[in-house]
Amino acid sequence: MEHRTFDRETMRITVDYNNMMQETLGARGLTVDELKALPLEAAAKAMHAKRDQMKWRELPHNQDEIVAEIEAVAKDVRARFDNFVVLGIGGSALGPIAVQQALSHLHYNDLPKEKRGGPRLFVEDNIDPERMNALLDVIDVKKTCFNVITKSGSTSETMSQLLIVTDLLHKTLGEDISTNLIATTDHVKGNLIKIAKRENLTTFYVPDGVGGRFSELCPVGLLAAAVCGIDIRMLLAGAAYMDEITQNDNVFENPAYLMAALQVAAMKRGANIHVLMPYADSLKYIADWYAQLWAESLGKRVGNDGTEIYAGQTPVKSLGVTDQHSQVQLYTEGPFDKVVTFLSVDRYRKTMQIPDGYLDIPDVSFLCGHTQNELIAAEEAATEYAVMKSGHMNYAIRLPEVNAFTVGELLYMFEIQTAFAGELLELNAFDQPGVEEGKKATYALLGKPGFAEKKAELDAAPAKLPAYIVK
Repeated sequence: MEHRTFDRETMRITVDYNNMMQETLGARGLTVDELKALPLEAAAKAMHAKRDQMKWRELPHNQDEIVAEIEAVAKDVRARFDNFVVLGIGGSALGPIAVQQALSHLHYNDLPKEKRGGPRLFVEDNIDPERMNALLDVIDVKKTCFNVITKSGSTSETMSQLLIVTDLLHKTLGEDISTNLIATTDHVKGNLIKIAKRENLTTFYVPDGVGGRFSELCPVGLLAAAVCGIDIRMLLAGAAYMDEITQNDNVFENPAYLMAALQVAAMKRGANIHVLMPYADSLKYIADWYAQLWAESLGKRVGNDGTEIYAGQTPVKSLGVTDQHSQVQLYTEGPFDKVVTFLSVDRYRKTMQIPDGYLDIPDVSFLCGHTQNELIAAEEAATEYAVMKSGHMNYAIRLPEVNAFTVGELLYMFEIQTAFAGELLELNAFDQPGVEEGKKATYALLGKPGFAEKKAELDAAPAKLPAYIVK
């Protein structure tokens, strides 16, 4: 694969937070003193002290050998298969979806094979039974490579998918299904590694200390990207560059720390909703990936000292300009409980000219001679202005262009922002006890051994009153 080269400074992401501050918004804006009142120094020190615990921070630097292996396997998959199917949920699915949308053709699966240069990609991130049936209607199992991803091998949703797929593969291929199935899991622990060894599967590993929502820059996300021809070395290079940038302890010179401080200060003002609004279809699913990262990391009942804090900020995904026609009315005239983050692109990868036509209709002809590039830029600037004018907090993240390097920067910047926000809020950003409660209840309802006590707890739950059920 040919790797693009450029001056990395020209690809540096910027953050414009004028519309968060009192100088622009008046009394509804933040002050520098409010930001400085946060425990910035302590949080910065903690980020240094805990770096060894945040293994995902080393992913841009320590994967040369595994990247070479991923590229070799990806080349083989591209040569042999028509389809590549990811079986996973949460970070195992949201990351691959986001990167594929960002860096591949927007109608990648619809392109003829010779133009794609690789297999169609399907990411099965849910267990709706109609969805699995629909997938099987459009793929030939013999010509499909499946990648099952779960670190523990105890993720019920993913393992249900795996049971369906392995049954189909054995019926279709016979005893040896290793040609069509790849596992991504823990080195030694869990159920999937046992299955991988039993079936003699090609296996990639999730590094120790890398949680699901921080795993896109390891084999969890890199394999699917490489299969679809994305330059994963450039993705990691962008992340490494952002790691260098975010070593700066000065919050006002560190974009990730700054965004975390802005959001935490806004939370203290009652802004408990965070809207991420990309102005590029390519970045649409970055908002989905970010929603898990932000919500699961910061939505915590208790803080580090064990006291109840019920922390968190609800992420909302939006898309410019689509959601100017569905959500922006709320953002400009609704409650002051939100921060809107605009995610913009300076240079789109294509230019679409708007041709002359209907010159006798001024409401249409004013567009003639312009490009859609100009139009979307004007719409974003106008929306930023409208949100600011109405006194609602917002800031803009600007990518010079969307490419593997800048997407690597962006993913890593958001991860550092999330970790730093956790330190400012004095909570553990890397566990998810609320998720575990739902998992245990599911196990109990389906009769998993060892969950009899939880099943009894569910059975003892208050009965639903007929009076509150409308027929």
